[in-house]
Amino acid sequence: MAKDQELTILAIETSCDETAIAVVDASGGLLLPKFRVRANIVSSQIKMHAPYGGVVPNLAKREHIRNLPIILKQALRKASIGNPQKEISAIAVTTGPGLEPALWTGITFTQKLAEEWRLPVIAANHMEGHLVTPLLNARVSKVAFPTIALLVSGGHTQIVLVKKWGDYTVLGETVDDAAGEAFDKVARMLELPYPGGPEVSRLARTGNRYGFSFPRPMLQQKNYNFSFSGLKTAVLYQLRDLTEQKTPFSKNDIAASFEDAVIDVLMTKTMRAAAEYKARSIIIGGGVAANARLRSRMRDAVKKEKQGRALYLAPLSMTGDNAAMIAASAYFHAISNDFASWKKLEAHANLPL
Repeated sequence: MAKDQELTILAIETSCDETAIAVVDASGGLLLPKFRVRANIVSSQIKMHAPYGGVVPNLAKREHIRNLPIILKQALRKASIGNPQKEISAIAVTTGPGLEPALWTGITFTQKLAEEWRLPVIAANHMEGHLVTPLLNARVSKVAFPTIALLVSGGHTQIVLVKKWGDYTVLGETVDDAAGEAFDKVARMLELPYPGGPEVSRLARTGNRYGFSFPRPMLQQKNYNFSFSGLKTAVLYQLRDLTEQKTPFSKNDIAASFEDAVIDVLMTKTMRAAAEYKARSIIIGGGVAANARLRSRMRDAVKKEKQGRALYLAPLSMTGDNAAMIAASAYFHAISNDFASWKKLEAHANLPL
């Protein structure tokens, strides 16, 4: 395909507990990519998994199977697609990372569509989707390279050096719990409803961020890896001690002190990487990119640094799992003719970026 050819991509995302399908017009090539989201349908399974305090893979798989045909009709209708075989250029599907049972539902569904519509297929990486999400902001026309990307979600926390779209080097990642996972686990300790991450942040808004002294794991280490298991354990021990000593405490203070500890580590390491690699910009993507405190502190840090670096934040409405981001990432593969055989698509739970 021509490098600046306009394409209409139908994307399917089922890596975890969100069933999502989008239709996106893409153009501009690698240098000036432009995206118009014609439909971006997301069906959440939060209520179904809430009683278990987390995602149950086989339940997620069952719901994906049930929801995909319904959401496809909604997406095509909203995008005014009457003849998919003629109006859609390619189908993109997330093949990893994620929960394998969930990934396979999207893959199997894509295989049927590809055979029926006789369209090319793109195997998409879920984390690359989060990486390119800032491009879905209409105000972002061009990213200044090289850029440092902080990808932070429930399953992943990574710092990535991006020299251009498609050229990624993971500088560091979590060695145990991801940041989002730590938020969810602390939420359970505080007996907050599922999903816990947003609830922790809600309490933190009115809490004393200096109320408790929690560790900043690996903050002083020169590498760009993360570890949040020890921080989570510190919260657990603090709550145990307070309870045993019958000392009154505020959940809001616990939440605020914990949240700032996480953000201190994320922000410090990201800014350090930007300085070391002389990045002209910083990208923040992933579910935790919705955290208001993280967004605010990153804006302040970039402004205070006075290096002229741009900061690209994922649009709030697209920080969570969605198919529009999968379509955007797939566009860069399509214009490079990087297509997959629909018959050979496979799920990869730990697919690297």
